[in-house]
Amino acid sequence: MQATEIRRMTEIEDRHWWFQQKRQLLARELRRIGTPGRALDIGAAGGGNSRVLLEHGWKTVIGDLSETAVGIAVERGLDAHVADARDLPWEDESFDLVTAFEILEHIEEDDVASAQIFRVLRPGGNALITVPQDMRLWSAHDEKCDHVRRYDRDGLTKVLEGAGLVIDKMWSWNVLLRPVVAMHRKKSTESDIEEPPPALINAALNGIVAAERFLPVKSMSGVSLIVRAHRPA
Repeated sequence: MQATEIRRMTEIEDRHWWFQQKRQLLARELRRIGTPGRALDIGAAGGGNSRVLLEHGWKTVIGDLSETAVGIAVERGLDAHVADARDLPWEDESFDLVTAFEILEHIEEDDVASAQIFRVLRPGGNALITVPQDMRLWSAHDEKCDHVRRYDRDGLTKVLEGAGLVIDKMWSWNVLLRPVVAMHRKKSTESDIEEPPPALINAALNGIVAAERFLPVKSMSGVSLIVRAHRPA
């Protein structure tokens, strides 16, 4: 992701419904995982998700390929290092949890990055991974964000299981807003990383995505795919 997009994202993430809901999703999964340990947040940009990990008691390290992102994270007091997801500079079995939110789609060799996630996880450790779903939604947004692909369930399963990870759960996210997103992206020539909408609309979009927790829509096509996986003990 380009430096300008990273800076824009870190400026708006605390106010934007999309980032707010992703933080809520992460927090829910952390509660399910239970006892905190050592976590690696790959491609963390300015560290918004890392702050959630820290709030839940995880000793968190950031690895990001962008010097801009690492600089912002360090300014925020986070433990951040320049690191390539295809060649992580940490020892085998170093982490109890690895998070990779919206990362694999940027990497041509996603199989190599997935194998690195497996390598640095301790046996029994967990991985939380999110990626954009469905090439039918491919648009200028993906090009501006330097995406290589969008995923379907079979493709994501193949790359993660090929790395040795066991998938505990995979589900679609942002299902209810998919038609709106598809319509918007057909007309847009830029990425969706932009100022949040007016407060009432922002709150309404927040509420719509939050409602998915209680509706039987997770098996349908959404805008993103979410995976909780683990390295076998």
